[in-house]
Amino acid sequence: MQLVLASGNPGKLRELRALFAKDPQLASIQLLGAGELKLPSVVEDADTFCGNAKKKALSAAMATGRISLADDSGLEVDALDGRPGVHSARYSGGEGNDQDARNIAKLLEELTLVADPQRTARFRCVVAIATPQGEVWTAKGSCEGTITTQCSGQGGFGYDPVFLVEGTGKTMAELPEDEKNKISHRAMAFAKALPILKEILKGAKV
Repeated sequence: MQLVLASGNPGKLRELRALFAKDPQLASIQLLGAGELKLPSVVEDADTFCGNAKKKALSAAMATGRISLADDSGLEVDALDGRPGVHSARYSGGEGNDQDARNIAKLLEELTLVADPQRTARFRCVVAIATPQGEVWTAKGSCEGTITTQCSGQGGFGYDPVFLVEGTGKTMAELPEDEKNKISHRAMAFAKALPILKEILKGAKV
């Protein structure tokens, strides 16, 4: 069976495939990413993570005729009144291969005068599962931490190098992939979404 992840982000696809591989009920499923399919573009103009995730999942399900998953996630910084929030991916404007670096640079600049105790933040994620019939379910996850003053670590993507995960002493980018896949906001959301997905795949009404 084939499912669709409505995302062209290779990091997200890699993380979800790793979660599927560890689950006996999902290990045989082929997960296709947006880069492998010609999915219609979706304008992520909702003002919540949930709204954007639903929009992407439903669009992919209708376009492919397959059950589709999508997530919308981002970073909320308390000292910035929750910014960058739903605008996390393009916080610095535009797009390109250096987008992550430019986003981080803007974030750190805005926090220059903010003391360490006030640099609290969290990653949030909402996963949506949609069927070609237009049904949709959601699950949420979050991960608490603080924003560092400089990048540290080579793993992950996005803001991972400056997000110090609460209770670990490491940035998200410094965590081994197996550990990140247990505690990240995306891992938490997908962990809640997978039981829903299994019920959908069995044809049961959730």
